[in-house]
Amino acid sequence: MDFVIIVEGKNDKKRLSRVLTKDVPILCTFGTPGPDQLQQLIQQANGRDVYIYTDHDASGRRIRGILSDVFPDAEHLYTKKGYAGVEGTPE
Repeated sequence: MDFVIIVEGKNDKKRLSRVLTKDVPILCTFGTPGPDQLQQLIQQANGRDVYIYTDHDASGRRIRGILSDVFPDAEHLYTKKGYAGVEGTPE
């Protein structure tokens, strides 16, 4: 694949895995990423296009901001308001 999707956690990854093909890489921050985790995400993205898909809550916005600094050309994906984050979004 020429792109990766970055989500916050394993439950978000599980939800997306149910609707995407297995060859779409889904990377997790596992909460607010520190310097080591960010470096690992950069290596895993390996120059591919990045899509950032985080929750609407304060933590998700903070993570989205951090990832935006690291991946300034990333596309941002959003759920409709009213859903309980990525993992609560209907398939």
